[in-house]
Amino acid sequence: MRAGLPPEALKIFMIFGTRPEAVKMAPLALTLGASPRIRLILGVTAQHREMLDQVLGIFRLRPEYDLDIMTERQTLAEITCRTLRGLDPILERESPDLVLVQGDTTSAMAAALAAFYHQIPVGHVEAGLRTWEKYFPYPEEINRRLAGVLADLHFAPTGDNRRNLACEGVPEERIYVTGNTGLDALAYTVRPDYVFHNPSFRGLSFEGAFGGSRVLLVEVHRRESWGAGLAGIAAALREILDAEPDLRILFPVHPNPVVREAVFPVLSDHPRVLLTDPLSTDDFHNALARSHLVLTDSGGLQEEAPALGVPVLVARDVTERPEAVAAGGVKVVGTARESVLEETLRVLRDPEIHRRMAGAGSPYGDGRASERTARAILHFFGLGERPADWDPRREGPALLPAARVRQDQHPKPGV
Repeated sequence: MRAGLPPEALKIFMIFGTRPEAVKMAPLALTLGASPRIRLILGVTAQHREMLDQVLGIFRLRPEYDLDIMTERQTLAEITCRTLRGLDPILERESPDLVLVQGDTTSAMAAALAAFYHQIPVGHVEAGLRTWEKYFPYPEEINRRLAGVLADLHFAPTGDNRRNLACEGVPEERIYVTGNTGLDALAYTVRPDYVFHNPSFRGLSFEGAFGGSRVLLVEVHRRESWGAGLAGIAAALREILDAEPDLRILFPVHPNPVVREAVFPVLSDHPRVLLTDPLSTDDFHNALARSHLVLTDSGGLQEEAPALGVPVLVARDVTERPEAVAAGGVKVVGTARESVLEETLRVLRDPEIHRRMAGAGSPYGDGRASERTARAILHFFGLGERPADWDPRREGPALLPAARVRQDQHPKPGV
């Protein structure tokens, strides 16, 4: 136990397993760990091993428990079973007051189920996102719904997410609208004087405005896109490069062999494509902040990029983040070659469309979601006042201070 904690301090067990979870939980872990009324126990499943460890290092987090479950070509059933088996003795030993999970991963769903088996309350960070389509995104939609059924506290990023939960019968007093903790992480990572770690960035020019060399940042990997979807995206990217001679593509490729086998044969020989291994989180955030446009199937990028003033095209058929679409900074374009090609060229070639999308801001928070979440936990346990809900209608969609790096400075070369 941390020195100086009172014996009645809340014992909170935070568990996550993938890089996206870690990025969004790290600011919350730092906030909770600094509270004199909370004893934080950090655990990881390591559903993603190397990418998870990068985030832990950036935020200087040291898990007390590491399940180390990752295996090559692991199945969803294997992830679920190993998580349940690994957490069972830990929860029995620690008996925390609350288990915190995040988002829509299989680690999150299985950890919530493990807590339920031990009759321990569950807090769900990033609760209430829905597409209402069982297999889109897959398996994330059902993972998130199951975590919601098992949760006792629901930390919803937006008012729409709160309404989704209320429609499912969640009591209003159990829902807290906090904003998204992923935006909090940008304050730790994005800097105008940032020096990239990755040596591949030497000579790569980033331009936030039209003119010069523009960078299209690509990040696609979701299971529902495997096969025809990834093939259509890769083919469209090749045609976009041929049509736009001043464009460069930066594509950190997911380590899953299914993704790599779809991407490398089509794009690896093009001189204006940089295919890299997944970037460290700080490298990725700073590349994102300096990019001209993003094409992605990532949920987190639909939140982060608008907050940094970067337009987003979503390579999916549906999104569980419709608020960003309504705000104007995000557009869903699907995975078909023709649609990806047409919509990407439209934004690249029309400065007014790009300007409107870049200035839309993010409806997902103001960088203070971790603070609201910590206060909500204390309120739930009778240790504080209920925090005011995050409401972009009152405060306006956020463009974070980190967005200024796109105008102020280009990145320095890697070392």
